[in-house]
Amino acid sequence: MTEIRKYLEEKRDEMIDFLAELIAVRSIQGEAEENFPFGKKPAEALAKMLEKCEESGFTVENVENYVGSADFNNLEPQLAILSHLDVVPEGTGWTSAPFTLRYDKPTGRLIGRGTCDDKGPAVAALYAAKAVRAAGIPLKKGVRLIFGTNEENGSADLAYYRKKRSLPPMVFTPDGEYPVINAEKGMIRVYFSTDYSGESVHGGSVINAVPESCTADSGEYRGRSAHASTPEKGENAITKYLAENKNSHPMLKSLAELFPHGETDGKSCSLGFSDDISGKMTCVLSILHTENKRLYGGIDIRFPLDCKFSTINSIICGKLEAAGFRIDSCEGSEPHFTDENSEFVRSLLRAYERVTGDKGRCIAIGGGTYVHEIKGGVAFGAEFPNEDGNMHSADEFITVENLLKNAEIMAEAIIEICG
Repeated sequence: MTEIRKYLEEKRDEMIDFLAELIAVRSIQGEAEENFPFGKKPAEALAKMLEKCEESGFTVENVENYVGSADFNNLEPQLAILSHLDVVPEGTGWTSAPFTLRYDKPTGRLIGRGTCDDKGPAVAALYAAKAVRAAGIPLKKGVRLIFGTNEENGSADLAYYRKKRSLPPMVFTPDGEYPVINAEKGMIRVYFSTDYSGESVHGGSVINAVPESCTADSGEYRGRSAHASTPEKGENAITKYLAENKNSHPMLKSLAELFPHGETDGKSCSLGFSDDISGKMTCVLSILHTENKRLYGGIDIRFPLDCKFSTINSIICGKLEAAGFRIDSCEGSEPHFTDENSEFVRSLLRAYERVTGDKGRCIAIGGGTYVHEIKGGVAFGAEFPNEDGNMHSADEFITVENLLKNAEIMAEAIIEICG
């Protein structure tokens, strides 16, 4: 057993106890108040983390309750580990209180909102740095831990921080999966509407999920929910409704033709692009509802690395306008890509391989991580291949073993890059 692993094993209970303190803070976004840009609870979680870092001998800074940081040493930071302490709402379906950490010993699971996304990995990052220090391993470069409070609602925290402070040249976030996520598709979210005299309809509640239900005067239509970046894993209740009711109103027919039930790549909207790295694009009609004699809709699109926002935007908005819809808003981001042959990425893969014994590789995803807008940034953990910690769902968890393994991998990355 290495010195790093031995230290983490000794600190196992301490890590669990501190994670329990963080989980107990219901740090979802609240109403902005003076000195609390995202409400008091995210700021409370940040304060707890910075207090723990300071007790551990780190130099800490709280940037106006947007973002906090903790420096490992007095050297200029060259590496940043970026995690976030805000969480999504608890939702329904939990088998225990979502903001009380439950240790299910038979399965080894630590269950609670934020255990996997992203409080557990944030604790792992802290103890990774503590383990390197405890092992007496000298570093030639500075390391900074960065803790955000608004990742789940647009990352306004990080945007503000970057106006006030410079990020180190190398940044990874344990807010995704292993081995390394180096490619993220671009994203567009389109909201549209039109005058409408047909039946009442309500389908979908969030733009970034395949809708599992659609309720109309004619009945209720059931599908299966999935993240909008992987719509093939679900079944769209809205497009099912449209397929069965397209002849009841001209605008429903137009939507049924643009978004056929079962199609997930936007081909009928003259999209359907793909590339060799990030694969097929996705296009999901995720919201449809009526109000005051208008029909409102929302679309989530994830497009490949070799496409541009302006191109996809022009195509989808043009198709909707030609069908008689008004574009109410259209926003998004370009794809993100970091060279898999960069020394930074290779270093992370070597650290992963040393701890796990598995071959490291780079992967592309349709979702966006915390580093999407950071040049050269990558996601590194926290979920392992073929693992699902129920992020954003009921009974979110991380196992004790994987909490420790995350910390061990991050410690090895610190040593590899900064030692």
